[in-house]
Amino acid sequence: MFDWVECVLYTLTIYKNAMKIFKGIAGFQWDVGNLSKNWEKHQVSSAECEEIFFNKPLIVADDEKHSAIEKQFFALGKTDAGRRLFVAFTVRAETIRVISARSMNNKEQAVYETREKGNS
Repeated sequence: MFDWVECVLYTLTIYKNAMKIFKGIAGFQWDVGNLSKNWEKHQVSSAECEEIFFNKPLIVADDEKHSAIEKQFFALGKTDAGRRLFVAFTVRAETIRVISARSMNNKEQAVYETREKGNS
């Protein structure tokens, strides 16, 4: 089980500026299967997935469990409409490739709220 408290501490310690991960990113890469999967399973649109990367706070952490073949990350963020999302993604060349997205669960929301209050 992924521990978001450790995730936040790791993020704050290692990624003081999480945007380092995104340096040089020029856009998003979408797999047709993931586009429909995210909508069908969780009613999350591609636009909503993209929006979280432009809104603060954005919490990003390594997904070590799923990084054996390719480095993957988790992100907690909110859309322009305020919907809080959990997004799993990878970075390929100059693009962010969303793997999956869903609404945050209660534990993730608690972590996000703590960070959000800290940014106020």
